[in-house]
Amino acid sequence: METKYGFHTTEQRSKLMSKIKSRNTKPEILLRKALWKEGIRYRVSNKKIIGKPDISIKKHKLAIFVDGEFWHGYNWSEKKQKIKSNREYWIKKIEGNIARDKKNNQKLKEKGWIVIRFWEKQIRNSLSDCVEQIKLEIKKLQ
Repeated sequence: METKYGFHTTEQRSKLMSKIKSRNTKPEILLRKALWKEGIRYRVSNKKIIGKPDISIKKHKLAIFVDGEFWHGYNWSEKKQKIKSNREYWIKKIEGNIARDKKNNQKLKEKGWIVIRFWEKQIRNSLSDCVEQIKLEIKKLQ
């Protein structure tokens, strides 16, 4: 799929990008299955809640987001320097995502919600710790 020089054409890049999922990613599914196994019931991508959290527990006003490292700017000050192609677009896009996430967190907190954000790699590397963090929050609210 790469050209002779290792670059993708616009068409090829577009096709690759279209395969990236925004919901029901493997880390989201792992976390949901682990929560279900613990008897924790939730809603998925509830559009009625600000920011449309990946997992929401309305009973406890808990909004849980599973953020992809690239899209949500993990270690952004360092990663930003490494973006080589289409820099202007990607920097604007990711910084917009970071700003939107902060704004949504604030709005949710103002409405009495507890916001928990996990990086996808946190879930992949220490799923049980993520589940424990959620269980602790629920316990505090009971």
